[in-house]
Amino acid sequence: MPIEPTNFVNWFRDSSPYIHAHRGKTFVIFFSGETVLDNCDNLIHDFSLLKSLGIRLVLVHGIRPQIDQRLKQQNTTSEFYKNLRITDNPALQCVKEAAGLVRVEIEALLSMGLANSPMAGAKIKVASGNFITAKPLGIIDGTDYQHTGKVRRIEHTAIHQQLDQDNVVLISPVGYSPSGEVFNLAAEQVATEVAIALQAEKLILLTEHSCINKQKLIQQMTTTEAKSLLQHNIDTPISIPLTAAIQSCQQGVKRVHLINRKIDGALLLELFTRDGTGTLISATPFESIRSASLDDIAGILELIKPLEQQGLLVKRSREKLEMEINDYIVIERDGLIIACTAYHRMHDEKSAEIACFAVHPNYQKSSRGNNLLNYLTDKAKTQQLEMLFVLSTQTMQWFVERGFITMDIEDLPKQRKEFYNYKRNAKVLYKKI
Repeated sequence: MPIEPTNFVNWFRDSSPYIHAHRGKTFVIFFSGETVLDNCDNLIHDFSLLKSLGIRLVLVHGIRPQIDQRLKQQNTTSEFYKNLRITDNPALQCVKEAAGLVRVEIEALLSMGLANSPMAGAKIKVASGNFITAKPLGIIDGTDYQHTGKVRRIEHTAIHQQLDQDNVVLISPVGYSPSGEVFNLAAEQVATEVAIALQAEKLILLTEHSCINKQKLIQQMTTTEAKSLLQHNIDTPISIPLTAAIQSCQQGVKRVHLINRKIDGALLLELFTRDGTGTLISATPFESIRSASLDDIAGILELIKPLEQQGLLVKRSREKLEMEINDYIVIERDGLIIACTAYHRMHDEKSAEIACFAVHPNYQKSSRGNNLLNYLTDKAKTQQLEMLFVLSTQTMQWFVERGFITMDIEDLPKQRKEFYNYKRNAKVLYKKI
């Protein structure tokens, strides 16, 4: 079925802010050994697309099932303690074989460039190496983990040098000691430590399951909320990525995304659509109401322009916005302005006008308008005002449903009545505080 042109153009335009925001940023992406065993061609194509958009990619892969396959061929198994493999000598040999094979397979997939394929013309260069210095995990609760290790140091300067040379960096979950020993590492922990060392913009963990609470996808959490969820999911598959997310955010990684790898295209949907398809975790709220700054002017103009064209809002120039920016309140969602309003306090010091009230169409049925209005009401109460008022030509009913009633133009504060546009003929509504 052919793609409807208008839908494609609208989607492409909507994704452009994210394309600009992600360009030049460093993303660390973890994917499991199970992902490699499955048909991961589409995921590799998505990695290639991210690279083509100017994103600096560090890929960290797992190898657990590949190790298990080799142990099974030798009619042996590994013991586990606290979800970590006890890596004895036979298991270590399997770790080396699995890491080498998986690395080569991924490099081969990233090297594809056949005509009429998603990888055509990609020409991706992949860099691997001894970027991870490790040390033995040691003996815990009497259990000797032998060749299982933990990260001691990340050679972040060397990784940055490879990224600066326009390479994709591919990291296997093995580490090396200064004495030449090899250690088997937890891949999720490697990805976490790499993201922290690089101070990556994002750590992306491709998980086996979505992050769900009460049968509903959790779209966003702060680290505090993630800790609370972790306490109730200590022994579940989601505990490992949750722990990685909390550690990363606490040590400087701005955003961590948990994405179900089984959803085709989930990586692109998460990064280039407003609501994504996974769970975003950050140290500070992903979405917040705050006072506007000069840096927000472009976002405000983009938001209100369609409403001005429809006659819903009075046209405002960039210069006017710059002069009045201290009066503006915005809702920011992951760096994008999705709602705004202005709060103009009158000289009589008893009232304030609500102006330029706008919510992006994608969020008009999700309480953002109510949140903005509640914010302004609380601000008016703090300033001990007596009244909020608004002038409207087409959205009167929305305000009426929230307790506003009509008033005569003559009852407007003198400061505002002097500039009333009789040609526009806006209704005046007010609400006592």
